[in-house]
Amino acid sequence: MGGSRPAYGRVRVCHTAGPFASLEPMDELYRDQILEHYKRPHNFGRLDSPDLEFEDTNPFCGDEQHVTIRLDDEGRVAEIAFDGKGCAISTAATSLLTDELAGKTREELLHLPKDFVLDLLGIDISATRMKCAMLGLKVVKSASLGQPAEWEDEGEAGSPDEAAADLGSL
Repeated sequence: MGGSRPAYGRVRVCHTAGPFASLEPMDELYRDQILEHYKRPHNFGRLDSPDLEFEDTNPFCGDEQHVTIRLDDEGRVAEIAFDGKGCAISTAATSLLTDELAGKTREELLHLPKDFVLDLLGIDISATRMKCAMLGLKVVKSASLGQPAEWEDEGEAGSPDEAAADLGSL
C-alpha cells in the first residue's frame, strides 16, 4: 500500500481536450501534484477484512476504482485504500480524496460535495473529464451506503480514441 505505483505502467488519458490545455503558473503546481498522485498514489492497495467496500467504473473511458475502508470503534474511517486502473485525473482525484477521509463518519462521507474533490484537484475540470474526477467520490459514497450511490449524470461522453493529447507528452 502507500506509494506503490499502479501496475498499469504509462499514463492513461481519457477524452479529448485535456485539463491542461492552457495553464496559468499556479495551474502548473496543480498539474505537477496531479501527476505525482497518478504516478505514486497514496493509499493504493486493498485492506484485509474491510468494513466497507465498493467498486465501480466509468463506462465512458474505462476507469475502474475499488475502495476498501476500515472503521474504528466509533464508526470513523481508520484506514482507507483504493486500487484499480484509470487515467491521471481519476487516479489522482481518488488519491487526494483518500488522504482527507481519516476520522470521518459514514454520514460525513455521504455528505461530501463534488466541489470537495474539485478543490483538491485545484484545476478546472472539463465536462468530459468530470466523471473521471468524481469516480473515487462515487465509490466512497457507495461503500458508505453498501450499495450504489444515487448519482446525477456528471459530464459528457468522450472518445478514448482522441485521448492522446490529454496530458501532453508525459
